[in-house]
Amino acid sequence: MAGLWVASRNAVRAGFTADFVYDLAPWLILGGLLGARTLYVISYWERDFAGKPLGEIFALWRGGLVFYGGLIGSTLAALIRLRMLRQPVWRVADCLAPGIALGHVFGRLGCLMNGCCFGRPTDLAWSIRYPRGHETFPVSALTATAVHPAQIYEALLNLAFFGTLLWLFRRRRFDGQVFATYLIGYAVIRTVSELFRGDYTHQSAPLAGVFTPGQTASAIILVLGLSLWWLLRKSPPPANA
Repeated sequence: MAGLWVASRNAVRAGFTADFVYDLAPWLILGGLLGARTLYVISYWERDFAGKPLGEIFALWRGGLVFYGGLIGSTLAALIRLRMLRQPVWRVADCLAPGIALGHVFGRLGCLMNGCCFGRPTDLAWSIRYPRGHETFPVSALTATAVHPAQIYEALLNLAFFGTLLWLFRRRRFDGQVFATYLIGYAVIRTVSELFRGDYTHQSAPLAGVFTPGQTASAIILVLGLSLWWLLRKSPPPANA
């Protein structure tokens, strides 16, 4: 909701109405959920779904969403809807981009409270410990393992990135600049934050033992962001910039 509110404010500055973003919201939310769940099922099929009832795929209340899948799903849904409405895709994408970073701040805090996406063991003063029963504190263990608050790291990076994107939005020189910057910047943020993650039980193929799944996806997103910037950089200046 915070992200949508920011997007609605940006939309007014870009020549749209605030209601335009809220009308687009159901498409973004549904596309995000479908994409996030689909990528999770694909990524963890063998571990969580193989040999189990097909209905497990739809059991969202048990958790299991991947951010990059949500980003891809929301983007595709928005593209479909904006084409239907014959609205400028990249200008709208620029309005939405800062809100994605802001929304991700709350998402990572949710991860912290849920106990997922936790960090690697550390003895730093700001390490955190989860209650008994968590993966870092087995029932048979005497004490919990102190780990990096990896979710807070990424939340703070996203908060700073949100401010940067909001600053850039008011100074953008072509439609799509802010969205392309988001793809590039978040790919870097995610690659760095993954260095502190301790929740992966497997490494990504085909570079097993080298990149985490999140870093592999980040490399792809980085290339897409750089390509988008290159393709759009010579576009006419945006209206109401």
